[in-house]
Amino acid sequence: MSTYTRFLLQTFICSLFLATALAQDTPQVIHLWPNGAPGYENRRNEPEEAKDYYIKNVHNPSITVYLPPKEKATGAAVVICPGGGFRLLVYNSEGVEPAKYLNSIGIAAIILKYRLFREEGSPYTLEKEIKQDAYRAMRLVRSHAADWNIDTARVGIWGFSAGGEVVAQVAYASGAGDPQAKDPVDRLNSKPSFQILVYPGPLGVPEQVPANAPPAFLIAANEDECCSVPIVQLLQRYRAAKVPVEAHIFANGNHAFNMGYRSNLQSLKAWPPLLTNWLADSNISPRVNKTK
Repeated sequence: MSTYTRFLLQTFICSLFLATALAQDTPQVIHLWPNGAPGYENRRNEPEEAKDYYIKNVHNPSITVYLPPKEKATGAAVVICPGGGFRLLVYNSEGVEPAKYLNSIGIAAIILKYRLFREEGSPYTLEKEIKQDAYRAMRLVRSHAADWNIDTARVGIWGFSAGGEVVAQVAYASGAGDPQAKDPVDRLNSKPSFQILVYPGPLGVPEQVPANAPPAFLIAANEDECCSVPIVQLLQRYRAAKVPVEAHIFANGNHAFNMGYRSNLQSLKAWPPLLTNWLADSNISPRVNKTK
């Protein structure tokens, strides 16, 4: 083999390796329904509006899939619902950042872009279209369990602020699929195996927590006038139902501290390890190294 031919072959191999690596690092985007949301198929091609930290004008809801390295994967998965008051999605700090955190501890992360009922001119409601998005996302993730190396018994859901109110749409119902559904995805169970709620909104608190509610990890700052009260209420109702729950209320931090990465408060900077420990202690992600 000539030197030039060897050079071309090495260049090709390096290019192939790089392309494969880039493909693995690129998150996969899947629309919840191939032809658009039921009843709104004519809006599926309307472009989303994306800025430096948010996304809005969502009419063709989707999931964005971040998978951990195969050698690190624990089999657990989490659907992430960013907040934003249903006017927008705080996509980077309440979607991408938690997804990367989950990947770092071997958990598959799936960010849900759900529709927004408080956006100007929105035809949607929380109880119908947004609930529909949450149900479909959970079922769609379970339908890809074999492809993504996911254990269907360890698929949870995580909500920030308004995203916590999205979580509530699926957390306290039976979640049973329709065995007669034409679409096989709709035959699957939508109930999360566990839930993570970070300063969830007040619309996410049921009058009573059912005995079959998913185990919960709850966190908020005490001075958050909007969303510390839901944590207290949920804790009380979880205890009454005798369902496993862990709650943390920080003295300071107010609302929207996200993953704590940009906070000046040491307690908030250190909150993700509390979640890591809970995931391990709850046998959700058993191979995670717990914080000492």
